[in-house]
Amino acid sequence: MKKFDELVTQQLETMDQLLFLQSEIERCQEIEGELIKLHEEAKLHSVQGEISEMKLKLKEIQLTFEAQTEDIIRTYKSEGACSTLA
Repeated sequence: MKKFDELVTQQLETMDQLLFLQSEIERCQEIEGELIKLHEEAKLHSVQGEISEMKLKLKEIQLTFEAQTEDIIRTYKSEGACSTLA
């Protein structure tokens, strides 16, 4: 089950990245709301650009997470089958 454990560890690190990025997006969206209220157009566009970039990165991380989940399931099934035969 060593490979399985390694995959789970990697996926936990990916989950940490997901959670961090989601909180950063939320923080930037709060700033975006304040800038809208203050009519700070130049700063608003900058923050909106950052939010767009973070959302793209978040999507990439989500795809990585999904692929890791598939690897974990596949590894668990193959290692689990081997351990039940042993």
